[in-house]
Amino acid sequence: MQRIERDLNRFRKIVRGKIKKNLRKYMSHGEMIARQGKRYVSVPLPQIDIPRFKYGPRQQGGVGQGDGQVGDPIAQGDPQSGTGEAGSEPGQHILEVDVSLEELAEIMGEELELPNIEPRGKKNIISQKDKYNVIRRVGPNSLRHFKRTYKAALRRQISSGIYNPDNPIIVPIPEDMRYRSWSEVPLPQSNAVIIYMMDVSGSMGREQKQMVRLTAFWIEVWLRSQYRQIEIRYIVHDALAKEVDQHTFYHLREGGGTKISSAYKLCNQIMEEQFPFDEWNIYPFHFSDGDNWGNDDTRECVQVLRQKILPGCNQFCYGQVRSAYGSGRFAHDLRSIFEDEEHLVVSEINRRDEIYDAIKDFLGKGR
Repeated sequence: MQRIERDLNRFRKIVRGKIKKNLRKYMSHGEMIARQGKRYVSVPLPQIDIPRFKYGPRQQGGVGQGDGQVGDPIAQGDPQSGTGEAGSEPGQHILEVDVSLEELAEIMGEELELPNIEPRGKKNIISQKDKYNVIRRVGPNSLRHFKRTYKAALRRQISSGIYNPDNPIIVPIPEDMRYRSWSEVPLPQSNAVIIYMMDVSGSMGREQKQMVRLTAFWIEVWLRSQYRQIEIRYIVHDALAKEVDQHTFYHLREGGGTKISSAYKLCNQIMEEQFPFDEWNIYPFHFSDGDNWGNDDTRECVQVLRQKILPGCNQFCYGQVRSAYGSGRFAHDLRSIFEDEEHLVVSEINRRDEIYDAIKDFLGKGR
């Protein structure tokens, strides 16, 4: 069993390394969301080959077989390629590995260097969780750490001068024994709410909504690792705003104009009526292509943000997705007006591979 566990841990480390290396690519594709289960997500990885000796068919030719002269090139099979009959051998396959959302959040936090969030609110409750991350000198045999025990015995024999490299026999004594043990780790127990707002006017097409959906998925993965309970509300708007369910949020498309202030007013109404800021950690996220109906509405947006939303939320995030029909002006207005506001973050998502950078912008301040 110990060898199986070691091999499994080694395989998990390989998988974690592959995910971290290709995290930007995974963030820009929707396959992971489609494969999402209750607490796990299936990650498509390139085939992982574990090094091993493999015997080939006899009479294959090659080094040490058949006739040859000094200087002849060494090759296998027919040098011609690209033609011929269909083969019967299997090709390279994609390996799908189930990864828990908790582990995915941990990988994401390590790769993007995201700080843990410091929750606020009167309802914050800190509980303790036992985690086996400590080595002790006493414990039951079922928790004996064989590798640490062996190292301790080896160090003792070398330091005492009884180690014989010609006859390397390592015999642990009771003082060498090491055991796995646990420590109490704080478990986040506070509540949070995410309020998603999105422009669904005619200039926001299917690709823009897919980028919003991918960004929202990774936001939720991280915030769920920081809070015991997450509530999510969805607001769509063109010239008017309304609260909808998740499916409608990602699929609704209307053709009216755009008044962003309508969404901000509804967001503030939901915050005041359902989520008091002294009890909840509140995260409003707004996504649009940057179009708004005139400077008058932009001024109204600024007023609602400054007087209502920003004082009551942990952080307000605006993500501007690029559209062929959008002006992209609103991000510039927010940056210039709220230049010194720490609780407002603006990020532009021009392509799918920039979702990685947007997540780091949104979550990188630990609020």
